[in-house]
Amino acid sequence: MKPIKVLFVCMGNICRSPTAEGVFNKVIADMGTTDRFVVDSAGTHAYHVGEPSDPRSQQMARSRGIDLSNIRARKVMQSDFEHFDYILAMDTDNYNILIDACPSDYLHKVKLFLEYAADRKEQDVPDPYYGGQNGFTHVFDLVEDASNGFYNTVINQH
Repeated sequence: MKPIKVLFVCMGNICRSPTAEGVFNKVIADMGTTDRFVVDSAGTHAYHVGEPSDPRSQQMARSRGIDLSNIRARKVMQSDFEHFDYILAMDTDNYNILIDACPSDYLHKVKLFLEYAADRKEQDVPDPYYGGQNGFTHVFDLVEDASNGFYNTVINQH
């Protein structure tokens, strides 16, 4: 069985999408299904290419048993639309950027990540970059919820 390929996308790939990559990797590890997935993250903008995740994101993740230290920011590439099975945008702005860049054959792969969160009214994982520590906590909680919902959806479909 070929692995299910998942790409998490935010703007700069230093806060939200690497957090989602780390959280989802923990979910699949906890479920014993790491071999069934390929997980990555990227940004729609090249502001931070090659840089590690924001220290505040790393700190929040570490406090919950997740290590983001090996993740380096990269920009979404045209080939990602073909390569990945799911391309999950952290917010509406980045979703729209992805939709505009995506070849029509692959539009069905692009979704808002919070569509998979249980009982959430929000559509967007807010960017915590300019906020305080509470923003990073809120982002982590949203990402954790959506990661679990996404995992259950995907496992049931495959």
